[in-house]
Amino acid sequence: MNETVSSASMFCMAIAGLIAFCIPVALFFWFRKKKHADILPFFIGMAVMFVFALVVESLVHQLVLNVLPVGKTIMGNIWLYALYGGLMAGLFEETGRFVAFKTILKKYRDRDIDALMYGAGHGGFEAAAIFGSTMISNIVIAFMINNGMTSTLTATATTETLPQIEAMFEALKTAAPYTYFIGLIERFLAGVLQLALSVLVWFAAKDGKKWFLYPFAILLHFLVDGCLAVVAHYFTSYWIIYGILLAETAAVAMIAYAVWKRNARKEQVNADQTV
Repeated sequence: MNETVSSASMFCMAIAGLIAFCIPVALFFWFRKKKHADILPFFIGMAVMFVFALVVESLVHQLVLNVLPVGKTIMGNIWLYALYGGLMAGLFEETGRFVAFKTILKKYRDRDIDALMYGAGHGGFEAAAIFGSTMISNIVIAFMINNGMTSTLTATATTETLPQIEAMFEALKTAAPYTYFIGLIERFLAGVLQLALSVLVWFAAKDGKKWFLYPFAILLHFLVDGCLAVVAHYFTSYWIIYGILLAETAAVAMIAYAVWKRNARKEQVNADQTV
C-alpha cells in the first residue's frame, strides 16, 4: 500500500492545474485577437460566474442542504439531488447571464460575438476556479501526506467527516498520475456548453420575441447537470460519464449553432463560426 503521493502524481496535478488557469487566458486572447470581441463581456462573464454560481448559489445550497430539514431527504436520494442540483445550476447561471445581458452589457448587444466573449469568461473562470483550485488543494494535501502532517487536517474532523478525509488521502496516494488530466476533458466540454448557453440567453435578452430561449437555456442546463449527476452515481467509468457529457454538450452546441445562424447579424455569421 502506498504511504505517500508519488512525484509523478504531484507533477501531473501541477500541469493539469496550470492548463486550467491558462484556459481563460487563451480564450480571452483568441476572441480578442481573432474575432475582435470587446473586453468587458469577458470580465462580466467571470464576475457573473463568481457571484451567481460560487457565492449566491452556494449560499442557497448551504441553507437548503445543511439547514432545512428537506436537505437530508434531497441528499439521500440521487434523483431528488439531481433534480435539485440541475435546477439550481440552470436557474442561477442562466439568470445571471440574462441579467448581465439586459443591464451592464446592453450597449454591447449589437455585436453578437460578445455573446461568445462573455461565455469564454464565464466558462474560463469556472475551469480555473473549480478545477485549477482543486489541483492546488490536491498538491498542498499531497505535500502534507508526504511530510507526515495529515494530523493537521484530521484534528478537527468529526466522526462523519473523518472517513471522507481518509478516503481522500487514500485516493491521492493510489490514483494513477494520468487521471489528473482526465478532468480537463470535463472542463473542455463544460467550456463548450457555457459558450452555447451564452448564445441562447444572448438572443433571448436581445430580442423580446426570443424570450423563450432564456427558460429553454435553464431547461437544457438542468438536463445536462441532472443527467450527469445520475450517471456519475450509477457508473464509475470515466468513459461512460464523459461519453454522455460529450453527447449532451454536442446536442446543446448544435442547438445554439442553429440559433446563431438564424439570428446573428449577417456580417458576423461567416466570421464568427465558433459555437
